[in-house]
Amino acid sequence: MSALVSGPVSGAGVADPGTTTPSELGPATFRRVLRDQRKTIGVAIVLGVAAYWVLGQLDEWTLAGCIAGGVALGLANHLFTEFWLLRLITSGEQPTRARLAMSTLVRLLVVAVVAVGIAVWFWPDGIGLLLGLAIFRLIALVMTGLPLLKELKQQ
Repeated sequence: MSALVSGPVSGAGVADPGTTTPSELGPATFRRVLRDQRKTIGVAIVLGVAAYWVLGQLDEWTLAGCIAGGVALGLANHLFTEFWLLRLITSGEQPTRARLAMSTLVRLLVVAVVAVGIAVWFWPDGIGLLLGLAIFRLIALVMTGLPLLKELKQQ
């Protein structure tokens, strides 16, 4: 749902997403998602660099790589979710609960399997991947929620 708040719809300058027709939103491209999510991508880069900066000084390069990998995995999940939502919105079709649930389940299952696999492979430093994933999710949640809170405050 974050695409409705901080992504393509609000970025297109549309006041009420309920009255927007799919043709007014333009085509759903991954490039558009990258453009709409540039702040989130910037935060992910800063988090990855910070992991190397801090943990590199402690000679914990594997842990730094795992944390940066977790942030990258979280970013990839976030971008693919935004792209899927953009495609869904621009197609004009009404999603069913089952379709939303299945898409979310598959995406999160893939992320979980990859994250746990890497965490086990690089144990004990691999736990940093899960930490990086959690940190990115928290930051993305805050970045998605702030525009919604601002919009609610204006109403």
